[in-house]
Amino acid sequence: MKFCVIGLGRFGQQVATVLAENGMEVMAVDSNESIVASIRDNVTQAICMRVTDENSLRSIGVDEMDTVIVAMGENFAQSILITALLKKRLHIPKVIARAINEIHKEILTIVGADRVILPEQEIGIRLADQLSSPFIDLMRLTKDFSISQIVAPESFVGKKVSELDLYNKYDTYCIGKKDGEKITSVNPDYVVQEHDKLIFSGANNKLEEITKL
Repeated sequence: MKFCVIGLGRFGQQVATVLAENGMEVMAVDSNESIVASIRDNVTQAICMRVTDENSLRSIGVDEMDTVIVAMGENFAQSILITALLKKRLHIPKVIARAINEIHKEILTIVGADRVILPEQEIGIRLADQLSSPFIDLMRLTKDFSISQIVAPESFVGKKVSELDLYNKYDTYCIGKKDGEKITSVNPDYVVQEHDKLIFSGANNKLEEITKL
C-alpha cells in the first residue's frame, strides 16, 4: 500500500517512520528542509514542499496514494483545505486527519476526512484507563468494550479454554496469550498455565469480573 504523510511534526514523523518499518511505501512531505532531511533515510520518499493547492498535491503524486495522513494539526486552516482537496478533488480512498480540538475535528469530518484523531486526547484517555482499571495493556474499542491482558486466575489454571465456558459465564472470549513481546492465538484445547498472560475481549464490567476470580 502507498501512504503519504503531510506534515512532519513529532506525530507525523512517528507515523511515517513506523509505516515504513512495517514495510509500507511511504511518501513524507513537509516544508521544513531540515526535518525532511532527517527522515529521508527512513521512508521511501521525502519531499520538501509547502503544499497549498491541488496542483502542488498532484505534482508530487499524492493522487496516486491509497491513504493520506494530514498530520499538520496546528495549522487549522491549511489542514482543512488539504483534507477537502484530497477527498473532493483527488478522490483519495482514505484520508486520516489530525485535529487539535473538537471544533477542528467536526470541520474535518464535514469536509470529508474518513477518520479524524486527536492524539493528545486519545493518549490521555488511554493513560487514564490504564491507571484506573485492573486490566493490563487495556485497549478501549468503545466506551464499554475492550481488549485486555489479564494474568490467568488460579481457577483457570490446568483447564482447557473450552472448559472455561467464558462466553456463557462471562460474555467474553480468550483470544490469545502474551509471551514477552509476542502475542499468539490460543485454541479451545489450550490448557491454561500458571502465570499465563491471557488476552481477553469483552465488556469492561465482565472483564473486571474475571480479574476478581
